[in-house]
Amino acid sequence: MLTHFFQYEFLQNTLYTGLLIGLIAPLLGSFVVVRRLSLIADGLSHVALAGIAFGLFLEKRYGVLFLTPFYSGTLFSVFGAIFIERLRSIYHAYQEIAIPIILSAGVGLSVIFISLADGFNNDLYNYLFGSVSAVSRNDLYGIIIIATIVIVILSIFYKELFMLSFDEEHAKVSGIHAKRIHFLFIVLTALVISASIRIVGVLLVSALMTLPVAASIRIARGFKQTILFSIMFGELAIIIGLISGYYLEIPPGGTIVMVLITSLLLTITLKRVWLNMKRKRAI
Repeated sequence: MLTHFFQYEFLQNTLYTGLLIGLIAPLLGSFVVVRRLSLIADGLSHVALAGIAFGLFLEKRYGVLFLTPFYSGTLFSVFGAIFIERLRSIYHAYQEIAIPIILSAGVGLSVIFISLADGFNNDLYNYLFGSVSAVSRNDLYGIIIIATIVIVILSIFYKELFMLSFDEEHAKVSGIHAKRIHFLFIVLTALVISASIRIVGVLLVSALMTLPVAASIRIARGFKQTILFSIMFGELAIIIGLISGYYLEIPPGGTIVMVLITSLLLTITLKRVWLNMKRKRAI
């Protein structure tokens, strides 16, 4: 069923992009979930939507083509991540309030720019729910760069991120610059979210970062195994979503999320069955 994805360039772009996203989204999502920052994906995705709407506005009203919606969405997402980090330092005792503030700003800007760009159209619909045919070769190159940056930085700072995720106080005492690492981490999160929007869509992108991790936590025996299983669940959902999106002519985002939900329910059920069998054997 993947034959067509190797025959046409636009489907090759989509397949390669999907495989990269299926790798980096759950990879970074493992740290996001462990650090209890799951809602940050929703906040930054709405900021990215504002950037996408801004890019569409410039394109339709002024004919600006060098700043595509993908890149304007990435810029907005990165700046949104920086503002979240800044607000977290201002509201030190109420750090979680930074996310709804940025999310609200993203929604407000989205409404304004969407209206200025003559409302909803097919391009915006693709960004909201994902698309099999909307990924260009330039988008693929951009996502390759983002994936490379994410993998390299996580490889270099894996130990620091691991310590900060599980014991931030011990990490600080050990001499780790928590603020710098967290700033780097939140910028990486913004990049991954903006890269994932093309396939999954703005409204569903947070699911690709959290649901594979939620499923893998039920069966993994360690953090590295959690990452491995998360990537496996993410890649499976991406492949099924792209195939169904192409042959059924539907946005792939919805199918990807439902595959991940199914995976989560299966792991919860299997874990419960295994624990019941273990109790019976002990009796």
